[in-house]
Amino acid sequence: MAEAEKKPHLSLVDVDAHIFSGLIKRRRVTPAEGANDAAPQEPTSVRRKPLLERFTREQRTSAILALLSIGLLFLVWYLGTKYRIEFYIRFKNVPTPYEVFQQAMDVGLSAKFFVNIVNSVRRILLGFFVAILIGVPLGLVIGRYRYARDFFMPVIEMLRPIPAIAWVPMSIMLWPNNEASIVYITFIGAFFPILLNTVHGVHSLDGVLIRAGRCLGAGELQLFWNVILPGTLPHIFTGLAVGMGVAWVSLIAAEMISGQFGVGYFTWEAYSLVNYPAIVMGMITIGVLGLACSGIIHLIGILMMPWLAYAPGSKK
Repeated sequence: MAEAEKKPHLSLVDVDAHIFSGLIKRRRVTPAEGANDAAPQEPTSVRRKPLLERFTREQRTSAILALLSIGLLFLVWYLGTKYRIEFYIRFKNVPTPYEVFQQAMDVGLSAKFFVNIVNSVRRILLGFFVAILIGVPLGLVIGRYRYARDFFMPVIEMLRPIPAIAWVPMSIMLWPNNEASIVYITFIGAFFPILLNTVHGVHSLDGVLIRAGRCLGAGELQLFWNVILPGTLPHIFTGLAVGMGVAWVSLIAAEMISGQFGVGYFTWEAYSLVNYPAIVMGMITIGVLGLACSGIIHLIGILMMPWLAYAPGSKK
């Protein structure tokens, strides 16, 4: 009883103070730790990488090589015009890059030249899309069915060797105006590469895929949509890329002969006026437009065929 009376009496305030002091002793928060706790840290997954790190090493190397090739072309042009090289190839009358640049500043920013570009792009798109709408389905049918191949291929092989420029007089007689005839020439240039590559794609398709579709109960339309068309898409896009290049060649030839607007007409008019810088500017414009169209086709092909990234030989 005496020992119990000797123990000090602890109030609730003393108990709380004792517990709080024990917690402070166990963990002392430094100013640096307090600052880190106060400022919310951004999750590492949200942090954005620098722009160059978003591209792989192969992509950066490809971009550098592409710029080097274009730069080498302009370097040869500059050196040839500067020193007026005349060794089989004569640079005597070729305008310098600076003269072409001056011409681009004078004419390239004008409304008339913009109208020429718009007309050429509109014609190329009309002829090219008509070639796709006719060439791809017809190529699938010819590649799939023997009787269709026997019926169509003799006519196709007879018309295919005729160059597009040889169709210009006939197209003027066939179509009611020059605009329709130029679009027709563009269509002729793009049609045959698209058609033949589609036929080749159907012939290259593995027969096991078709037999597997048949065993799974697929009808003819389902085979076309789910087996034949996806398996032929790589060849179709190869035909689209080739057809776009031939379509530009055909368009420029048609515009030079019977056009009133367009980049081809602008280039031919510059030749008639002996304006050499304008000729080179027209050629560069044609090349840039063709490169842009081919790049768009390549990009669409990547988006429509993502499975090619996992094909043998590809790098993912």
